[in-house]
Amino acid sequence: MNDIQTFEDLGLSDETMKALNDAGYKKPTPIQAQAIPNILMARDLVGLAQTGTGKTASFTLPMIDILSTGRARARMPRSLVLAPTRELAAQVAENFDKYGKYHNLTKALLVGGSAMGEQMKLLDQGVDVLIATPGRLLDLFDRGSMILSDMKILVIDEADRMLDMGFIPDIEKIVSKLPPLRQTLLFSATMPNEVKRLTEKFLSNPRTVSVAPPATASANITQNLTWVTPKDKKRVLAHLLQKEKVANAFIFCNRKRDISSLCDFLKKEGFSAEAMHGDLAQTQRTETLAKFKNNELTLLVCSDVAARGLDVQGVSHVFNYDIPMHADDYVHRIGRTGRAGMTGVSWSLAVKDDEKYVKAIEKITKSELPVVEVDGALARGANKGGTTRPERQDKTKSDNASRSRSRHNNNNSSKNNDDNAQKNTRSEPKKPAVRKPREQKEVNPYDHRTNHNADKHKRYQDDDLPDVVGFGEDLPSFMK
Repeated sequence: MNDIQTFEDLGLSDETMKALNDAGYKKPTPIQAQAIPNILMARDLVGLAQTGTGKTASFTLPMIDILSTGRARARMPRSLVLAPTRELAAQVAENFDKYGKYHNLTKALLVGGSAMGEQMKLLDQGVDVLIATPGRLLDLFDRGSMILSDMKILVIDEADRMLDMGFIPDIEKIVSKLPPLRQTLLFSATMPNEVKRLTEKFLSNPRTVSVAPPATASANITQNLTWVTPKDKKRVLAHLLQKEKVANAFIFCNRKRDISSLCDFLKKEGFSAEAMHGDLAQTQRTETLAKFKNNELTLLVCSDVAARGLDVQGVSHVFNYDIPMHADDYVHRIGRTGRAGMTGVSWSLAVKDDEKYVKAIEKITKSELPVVEVDGALARGANKGGTTRPERQDKTKSDNASRSRSRHNNNNSSKNNDDNAQKNTRSEPKKPAVRKPREQKEVNPYDHRTNHNADKHKRYQDDDLPDVVGFGEDLPSFMK
């Protein structure tokens, strides 16, 4: 594999090579150089590589050559590519259009948020390549719109992202409908235990190719971290956008509700910005992404839906407005820049509560994030203009110790004062207590609330009873 210098060394067809030349690609990336020959030999494959290394082309190019012979039948697709998001599925479809334009192959893109009728028409005509998200695929399968028994190739793209989004049960259900004799390709940036279990269950003696350690940030990316207060985050971000030479940039937020408010703020500040997250209609998401790719839009404020697999050329910056809660997502976010040998810059804005997430990122990447103070945003002990990490923990421990000693001294002082007061009190002779006689109140014998000294069984004396008031001697006969 080390002798491979150009795509011509990989054994691709003339039609595919012509499409690559039209796209201006001459030299394969390391993952492409290792994966393509194995896929052409019909071997099952596990591909591990960080984002931005050309994983998509590493399976689309050989699939085009393999599927160039034969034809599809109605409702019986010949190959299936499963992707976690609509945008990634659309990008895979674009790759098949770009590299397969000199082949007579048909494809269908099945994603949510689009009209189902057009998708069903394509399936009725027969397709060579079916690109789908798991949910829409199962929906159409349950409606009887397709038969999966003629599947020759299965590709599971971004398998670890599938795991994060809860698609593993859907994938298991889909694979159970496929024929056992097939070629299976699995691509992932990391290899969690659950994804490893999938490879052991669904792949037959796979070849594993890995070109970079899991969760490794590209060396072409200059990473920066600044500590800010929550109320200063927008102001600091706006300052960075003005200070840095930003050609175009992804700005990532953790919550969808923050995306819209941040996008509105940036627009008021005069920036060209649009929002993209999972709650938007598919047509709106597609239009926004197209504008960003065509340089009609400078800033794309988005959630992690855009962090995986999307290939946008020439992204100069990535801003983490929120520190991601999962350390793996940090690598995928900043991987939107510094692609294909180009350089890029990433900035992460952290608040005090993000310290545990920062530590998790540093642990998984095995490197400390350089801390920089920006525009007076006091970086909790960071040196002004410095790139070294401040000793935040030692300062915190020292402050806690000082407060603890202060409380201890105050407690001892108040305890001594109490002891002295008690000693002074004991030295004085005690005066005998004088009890005041209880005032005798006049008791109304007929008042049950005040006559507390009455006999328990006989509350009133006979002499105190009132005279009988009523009929007197003229009692009715029934009362006598």
